[in-house]
Amino acid sequence: MKVLITGATGLVGKQLSVKLAAHKIDVHYLTTSKKDIRNEPHFSGFFWNPENEIIDEKCLEGVDAIIHLAGANISKRWTRRYKQQIIESRVLSANLLFKLLKENQNQVKQFISASAIGIYKDSLSIYHTEDSKDIEQSFIGHVVSKWECAADRFASIGLKVCKIRTGLVLAKEGGMLPQVAKPVKFGFGAAFGTGEQWQSWIHIHDLVNMYVTALQENWEGAFNATAPHPVTNREMVKAIAKTLHKPYFMPNLPEWLLNMMLGEMASLLFLSQKVKPEKTLDKGFRFQYETLDSALENLLK
Repeated sequence: MKVLITGATGLVGKQLSVKLAAHKIDVHYLTTSKKDIRNEPHFSGFFWNPENEIIDEKCLEGVDAIIHLAGANISKRWTRRYKQQIIESRVLSANLLFKLLKENQNQVKQFISASAIGIYKDSLSIYHTEDSKDIEQSFIGHVVSKWECAADRFASIGLKVCKIRTGLVLAKEGGMLPQVAKPVKFGFGAAFGTGEQWQSWIHIHDLVNMYVTALQENWEGAFNATAPHPVTNREMVKAIAKTLHKPYFMPNLPEWLLNMMLGEMASLLFLSQKVKPEKTLDKGFRFQYETLDSALENLLK
């Protein structure tokens, strides 16, 4: 089997590429940086520039499936220009892949796209599953809706489309965990706002395994990539402090302060999405890290 990956140099993409290699699956990857192109026996890079609709057609040679992870980091300050980049980096890149497949002979059968639980309505009480129809109306909900629409187009050319709706990714190397753990290590850990907002999370190892399983078992549809036991923001910070053997006594950081510091992007800290991976579990997928304590023990010790 051979897979084409976008976003292969990102947090998830790097670990996924290693995992695929362990499963004897060859990887083609797309990069916007020519200096990052490598040509090794089972790992080959190809240049693309979605903004200018440039892509090396050879990237499709022998490819059976595409895993689309590319997208601008949503954790930077949301200027008007950057908000547009957040959308276009996901949608224009998918559209370019769609055009490439439509215009060239290929054997691609499946399109797996990253997505996010940000599509679900902000709520302290709703327990979302993949079938939830309550869509978040904020900017992030708008982004994910457009992202998934771009992925769904691939069904029109005969591909099975799988969307991995990802929660907060916990990892040593990046994402939110090192940022939250840093002040906790110095005894300054604090919840955001009320601290009651739900945070549905996933260990990066489980996320990578989920992509591999979705590929090998040819999953189709939307699947929540979140551990079975979501926690509130206050519980998250307390658990990090407990794992690091640090005190937890600081008052919550007020919403107005974080808004002043981070701008509109601070809204991500206060979104509450309690999510259950119902279809994921129904597929027989088993999480190695089902509880937050087990995930933190692995990542912070």
